[in-house]
Amino acid sequence: MLGLGHDRPEAGPSGPVPNESPLDAYSRVVTTVAARLIPSVASLRVMVRVPGGWRPQGAGSAVVITPDGHLLTSAHVVDRAKGGGATFADGREVDFEVVGADRLSDLAVVRAAASDLAPATLGDADRLVVGQLVVAIGNPLGFAGSVSAGVVSALGRSIPTTQGSHGRIVENVIQTDASLHPGNSGGALANGDGEVVGVNTAVVGPWVGQGLGLAVPVNATTQAIVSALMREGRVRRAYLGIAGGSRPLPPKAERATGRTTGIEILTVVGGSPAAQAGLRPEDLLLDVDGVPVAGVGDLQRLMTGDRIGRPVTLGVFRHGRRETVDVRPTELAG
Repeated sequence: MLGLGHDRPEAGPSGPVPNESPLDAYSRVVTTVAARLIPSVASLRVMVRVPGGWRPQGAGSAVVITPDGHLLTSAHVVDRAKGGGATFADGREVDFEVVGADRLSDLAVVRAAASDLAPATLGDADRLVVGQLVVAIGNPLGFAGSVSAGVVSALGRSIPTTQGSHGRIVENVIQTDASLHPGNSGGALANGDGEVVGVNTAVVGPWVGQGLGLAVPVNATTQAIVSALMREGRVRRAYLGIAGGSRPLPPKAERATGRTTGIEILTVVGGSPAAQAGLRPEDLLLDVDGVPVAGVGDLQRLMTGDRIGRPVTLGVFRHGRRETVDVRPTELAG
């Protein structure tokens, strides 16, 4: 019989089987992800031109997405800047220039003066589940290559963004309890396979580093935004000129449309494409070119550049019946 303090692992067919604690498995995942991604995460020093030269504007992080120098970061990190310097884990310091920034998604692409970078693998945030392990890598408080880990504490959050006089809701934002600090913005939020599923964008809480971190998800929608920034330096969006919110349809509307939810139009901007087409408050928007819309996010995803300047058919419910309205969206101006 084994005495207290002398317990041993049970013997297996080939001898003692070592105990494997959950912490060891957790540590292996985190260290593997860190080793894979740290070479792909840069520290950014953002510079702005002032009379007589340049001055530092701030700092942040960025994730390499192509070997020839494209990096993904947060739009607020490079806000109004043209470039700066990027430092990598191997000690290299190179200049970068801003290719394009989209404040309505808080995403930006910069181009570093390097051609042999190690790109990260982009994942799909739509496959995340609450409680899943995530690892944040960035440069908080100027400490390069810092790693923190936690779990997805909530999904489906949203944050408001603005560009000029226009506002937009960034949907499906990832909420995590991984520790984030100033400088993490633009850095990678990765899953246990080392795939980047989010771009860290904000710290929530009464004090820095406490509370909950948020990350813009990497998914099909945001990858399309990144592609547009790389290709054109901007994101073109169609503009209707309405504001509203999701609303369950009344029983009569359900019976008439076979739908349970739509977007109630609360405001129509004077002179906008929606106003010219005859849309008005209290209309219930059901679909766009036959594609159902149940919330503002659905409508935002459909207002893409290919709908600018061409007729778009909207299905609406008004006065107890379904109608169609043709509208010609214009381009959303900054």
